Amino acid sequence: MDRLNELLQELGISKVKLAKYLGVSRQMVYNYLVLDSLDKWPKEKKVLLLQLLNIKDGSDEAISKVVVDTEYLMDVEKRLNISVKSVGDADTFLDLNGLSKENKNLLGDIIFLLKEKLTDDDDSTTSAAVRYLYFMLQSMENVPEIKYILGYMAKTNGFIKPDEFAFDEDKQFIFEGILYSALTLYNNGGASKSKIAETHKRFIQEIEQKNEEKLSRTQQLNTVKIQALRELGYSDINTNNASEVFEKIAEIQSRKV
Repeated sequence: MDRLNELLQELGISKVKLAKYLGVSRQMVYNYLVLDSLDKWPKEKKVLLLQLLNIKDGSDEAISKVVVDTEYLMDVEKRLNISVKSVGDADTFLDLNGLSKENKNLLGDIIFLLKEKLTDDDDSTTSAAVRYLYFMLQSMENVPEIKYILGYMAKTNGFIKPDEFAFDEDKQFIFEGILYSALTLYNNGGASKSKIAETHKRFIQEIEQKNEEKLSRTQQLNTVKIQALRELGYSDINTNNASEVFEKIAEIQSRKV
């Protein structure tokens, strides 16, 4: 089984993609791969794997004879993609026009993984985490540190090399060093609740201040919008008058500068 795991790694077959191919959860794939023999796999799953790898039996001898060259790699990838696409594809419920093949596959893997995690969400904690992830993705363009956090987590969990910098290298480098120091302090028990209580208080105050400023700007904009509609003689904004109303809003705002 060690050689099988090595073979899957050489072929670049992720646990998510293999789970989709076998029609099981990702956790079940992990359970299968820690068994000491393919004979202990469910028969239909074993057959599917042997078909994917194009080997006659699951013996260590047969697996050890497999040579991963370009032709073999492409053949396995072709069988895998055809099978995965036949059992479910994000194309069936999402408009993926404009995405590259690689990004389509990535999105499909993400959807599969999220569905699996949400299905097993017994206490709603996973649902909350996924919701926070959604908010992070919404904020990513305005908060570049989110990308650095994601990169840091990918590195510490062994998914990418630690010297890979996909974003601004200097800023990502500095951020990773700071985050490492903070998490080391946290994991070693050097950051008790009492020690950081004052810092957390300032954290909350800063957020509340930002929310108040945002609410104030929203209220001001609503006031200006109402004034613009009144001056133009409209009751609401629609597709026909939107341009005129926005110009009036800009005019009113300029009067107050």
